[in-house]
Amino acid sequence: MANKIIVAGGGHGGIAAAALLAANGFDVTVYEQKQKDEMGYDWTDIFAPQALDRVGLPMPPENKYEYKKNMTFFGPSANTPLKQDVPEEDLEIKMERKDIYAMLIAHAESKGVHFEYGCEVLSPIMSGNRVIGIHTTTGDHFAPMVIDACGVDSPVRRRLPASCGIEKGAGKFSKFIVYRAFYDKVADIEDDPYRVYFFPANRLGIGWVATEEDTTDMLIGVFDELTQADIDAVSADLRAKNPQMGNRQLRGGQIVKIPVRQPLAVMVCDGYAAIGDSAFMTVPVIGSGIANSLKAARMLADTIVEDEDRVYSCETLWKYQVRYFNALGSSLSPLACVKLLLTKLTSEQLDYLIDNHVLTADDLTIGANATGLGDFLSMSPASMPDRLKGLAKRPDIIKKLLPCGKTLVQIVAHNATMPRQWERRKVFSWAANYCRIFRNYCTQ
Repeated sequence: MANKIIVAGGGHGGIAAAALLAANGFDVTVYEQKQKDEMGYDWTDIFAPQALDRVGLPMPPENKYEYKKNMTFFGPSANTPLKQDVPEEDLEIKMERKDIYAMLIAHAESKGVHFEYGCEVLSPIMSGNRVIGIHTTTGDHFAPMVIDACGVDSPVRRRLPASCGIEKGAGKFSKFIVYRAFYDKVADIEDDPYRVYFFPANRLGIGWVATEEDTTDMLIGVFDELTQADIDAVSADLRAKNPQMGNRQLRGGQIVKIPVRQPLAVMVCDGYAAIGDSAFMTVPVIGSGIANSLKAARMLADTIVEDEDRVYSCETLWKYQVRYFNALGSSLSPLACVKLLLTKLTSEQLDYLIDNHVLTADDLTIGANATGLGDFLSMSPASMPDRLKGLAKRPDIIKKLLPCGKTLVQIVAHNATMPRQWERRKVFSWAANYCRIFRNYCTQ
């Protein structure tokens, strides 16, 4: 029983961790709500291929992926294009999400992982503050260790008792509601095949149109409710700027939630660890999380394997969080401040920053190995005088930038004080202050 592991939900990181643990002799079962052939949305995903090696996966066959094209960013008025130039060694790969899942599942099965499909996870089973299993639609399942890979609205995380000290929800401006669909291509274009728009149709969010050989890939992501009327309005705005996008939908059409916030303040409790979207491991500005989840899978698996007593307590599992924050979390969490800043700017202010080269293409060039704020804001000393001159003309924008800068300093300093060993009082105090920093800035 001590080597039995439950993975609640079929998230990428959870499946990758399952494979690593099974390869080390653990009895691992993944409980997933969907059927095997339903896994993965009907769209493509972009991620850093370097993460595959971390979990023992080779590069996929060449016919299953292609390298991502550089993006061109536009402000609300689409006046000034900001063209990425990602170095070749940092290019990400693009794969069908169903192919990513097929690769992960086949690898996990080859290592001995069991999958129970058509099994909806409902809540954790608790014994005091310890997770000892999961309630599901197919019955109760018990194990001394549960890995939560149920996603942004995980029913396991949300139903943990408050005494575990783990946030239940994502919070304001912490989730993108995303609609994505593929349409026919009715014209050829020469420039900027992958276009990203801030505040499309004056909605607080982003949109993109990626022109492929035979299709146009459209995404709409907003922070609040997304109705069909909203989809129609933003689609019309994007189509007016991209006449190559036809009206005939070919595939896709799902509405999903993607976390775009700082990592979870506390990722573990006795018998429990969150991973992937359950732990909010996406890059806050762009919502990409596959690579981070795979890297976290290695950290979590290593932590569990190293627990020779098979107790899986906070004391031993905390090492997983320390590893994640050291490698990724401490650098990614400041990006949540940048994301919140974007929610505070008006369309006119954002246009000004782009049109006057205060915000440049280099600032928006996030490559496959991006791990934090330094990869997002790459202000060279030579560009600073012109940027400062542009800002000096807009005290209203400076007024919004200053609280962001203050919050960035606070969160970077606070991350450095995260306890390296589990002490409940110290960890909970650190986590409360971590959450308070973001909450205070969000409500300013």
